[in-house]
Amino acid sequence: MWGIVPAAGSGTRIQPLAFSKELLPVGSRFDGATERPRAVSEYLIERMLRGGADKICFVISPWKSDILHYYGGVIGSATIAYVVQPEPAGLCDAIFRALPLIHRDDQVLIGLPDTIWLPEDALGRLPDDRLAFLTFPVDRPELFDAVVSDGEGCVREIQVKQRGAASHWVWGAFKVPGAVLHDLYRLWCERDPPDEYIGTLVNAYLAAGGDALAVQAGTAYVDVGTLGGYREAMRLLSGTNNEAPSKVIPMRLAATRSR
Repeated sequence: MWGIVPAAGSGTRIQPLAFSKELLPVGSRFDGATERPRAVSEYLIERMLRGGADKICFVISPWKSDILHYYGGVIGSATIAYVVQPEPAGLCDAIFRALPLIHRDDQVLIGLPDTIWLPEDALGRLPDDRLAFLTFPVDRPELFDAVVSDGEGCVREIQVKQRGAASHWVWGAFKVPGAVLHDLYRLWCERDPPDEYIGTLVNAYLAAGGDALAVQAGTAYVDVGTLGGYREAMRLLSGTNNEAPSKVIPMRLAATRSR
């Protein structure tokens, strides 16, 4: 199973930083007996490993070599690949940069590396046979992509940063069969202009007869891409035992091995 991590964004909302926003220290982890700062993207990687991923693909911009240096070629038991998005062109473009690595019979997890969410094992609750969104309740859905679904969880619409959103459940990650990801790419190539956001592309996919599931298994969701979100993430982590996951899945990182 692949985990795709779109990490090519410039992070303008929380700049200036001297490093990629995905390496922003949030909380800590243990490297053996030594406690070290923890990069925000480690939380997503850890959750992907718990969800069954054994291969991780980072999509980075040409100037984000610090991510490659930090993670190297292995995380826990998972191998790592890197692909480059030459210039900022939206989330859809970033995700589809990884498509040459994905076979139609693969399973794929996709999440955002500047977010922290609970529970940690929620990706394991997504089915294998269809596009499925892991959704979280938030107070201000207009800041995110709200997922409107029926009583059985079938997605009816994704409202992208829409004022007065009809749902307070937003997607934070999703799982998709490789065949469906290839179908989404084909649809994306047919649309003019190509979609920037996953939500608008999925709406077109649904209109063309596709189906998607919303799984309301999330309990907390924080976007760490702003200073306010950073503070909220620290408050969230202060109420959880964030040391235990690192003991379950050792995050053997290139940066810590080389020092």
